[in-house]
Amino acid sequence: MFGLFKKDPTKKLEKEYKALLEKGRDIQRSGDLRHYAQIMEESEEIWKKIELLKAENGK
Repeated sequence: MFGLFKKDPTKKLEKEYKALLEKGRDIQRSGDLRHYAQIMEESEEIWKKIELLKAENGK
């Protein structure tokens, strides 16, 4: 019953992940490949956290 109002932490991480992917796309189009690589590395770390949380929750 109390889990009904509990927020899903993966939703927030997925939102951050999507935002980083869009930011990375825009940076890549501008030609700054070093910054693009840095953004993609950050998004990979967030993706790993999402997968870990999903594995823990059994989703």
